[in-house]
Amino acid sequence: MAEKSSPDTSANLQRRQWLKYAGATAAAGGLVLGARQANAGAAATARKSEGVLDVAIIGAGLAGLTAARDLQLAGCQSFVVLEARDRVGGRTLNYNIEGGYVSEVGGQWIGPGQTAVADLARELEVGTFPSYYTGKTVILGGDGRVEVDLKGTFGTDEAVGARLSKLSRDVPSGAPWKSPRAAELDKLSVGDWLAKQNIKPEDQSGWNGSLMLTGGAAPAKMGLLHFLSMINSADRDYSQLDSIKHSAQETRFIGGSQVLSSKMAQQLGDKVRLSTPVRQISGWDRDVVTLYTDQGEVHARKVIMAIHPALCDQVQFHPPLPQKRAALQRAWPAHSPARKTAMVYRRPFWRDKGLNGHIFDIGGPVIWAYDNSPPGGEIGVINAFVMSAKLPSEPDAAKAMQTELYARAWGREALSPVAYHDHDWGRDDPWTITCVSAIPPGFWTTHGEALRPPCGNLIWSGTETAEIWAGYMDGAVRSGHQASLQVLNGLRRA
Repeated sequence: MAEKSSPDTSANLQRRQWLKYAGATAAAGGLVLGARQANAGAAATARKSEGVLDVAIIGAGLAGLTAARDLQLAGCQSFVVLEARDRVGGRTLNYNIEGGYVSEVGGQWIGPGQTAVADLARELEVGTFPSYYTGKTVILGGDGRVEVDLKGTFGTDEAVGARLSKLSRDVPSGAPWKSPRAAELDKLSVGDWLAKQNIKPEDQSGWNGSLMLTGGAAPAKMGLLHFLSMINSADRDYSQLDSIKHSAQETRFIGGSQVLSSKMAQQLGDKVRLSTPVRQISGWDRDVVTLYTDQGEVHARKVIMAIHPALCDQVQFHPPLPQKRAALQRAWPAHSPARKTAMVYRRPFWRDKGLNGHIFDIGGPVIWAYDNSPPGGEIGVINAFVMSAKLPSEPDAAKAMQTELYARAWGREALSPVAYHDHDWGRDDPWTITCVSAIPPGFWTTHGEALRPPCGNLIWSGTETAEIWAGYMDGAVRSGHQASLQVLNGLRRA
């Protein structure tokens, strides 16, 4: 049964907002007062500042919209959100199914410890419900098929997971390069480390699938230091990162994850400008920054860059960015765009057979398929993370291959879907060059120090900059909160 979050009463919401934004509101108020005094004494300065916004935010995903919402709640109205796409939501996107149901195409889950995004959902009156995992998982390999009760996990070895949890205690989630063992750990990939753990051959596929889902790369390409920092975010407990039950994949949003961005955008109104990619930024080291977009110039005192670091590298900066920051953007991996499919049935028939709708296809095109049906199971939806190299790019051919695979897992009922959706982020969205960041060995000890420090009036945001849950929706929300506070404090000082 769906669990809908209770809306805040007006009084409680006002009190919470006051506690949360009191400092920022004071800063904004001081800025307005200071500006009035300056304008009264210097007409020439006023003319020069005409048309100059306090803040320009690049990116209308969760990070950028959260920052904009915080500014608005703090009393700052002189801002704009610039989004290259023709929609909001960034790496969250809903696929609308007939009957008013949706299936998430991008990021979709939250779990224990992800309090920032959970709080945002409550404030926006967006309800949640648990992911479905009751029953047995089907594992396919070659001509073989087996049903296993994984009890809400992905089937990786608990003892090995416990060793990873212990190692993560010394790796700060927000700054892995500051670990006392950073130099040692950052030389290794997760694959290097796993090779020394005496993992049984039959369990190796579980680790391969887990790393592909969590980090967007095979174990051999994922840096151990980075992976440990991810585990550190999850209360230093590997099982909270790599499971469904009591884990980061535990909970979904009623109406799909994109609804969070849609509701924030509605509150912001015409301050959100779609189809407005920023091509060039000039004067980031001066009092007023100029942004050159496809819809004209924007002038602002502060700029929040709420986009992926590799996407930042596609913007031209004048003058050039500091060497270390520019090197970080150039080196940031951007080769995990991800591809996600949705197969829709009239009902979740697999549940009648004691199956949970989950499939692991060893060596095949489906990395992981799972039950993504709406809260009440009114229709049946199977989402899948797939490997583009092993699945035809043409949707009808991809659909046919997947239905045959699902029929092997659940029977002939799987051959009769009523709808199919295929979204390849690398092909369908030029503004999402990667969905998750498969950080390789050596990256953090080389580039980590340049991740967050502002460059002049540029504030770096986006989930990759979060202190905890970087790479997740929760991290995006946290980074938006942090960026808005940085900007308001900077405007106050100015």
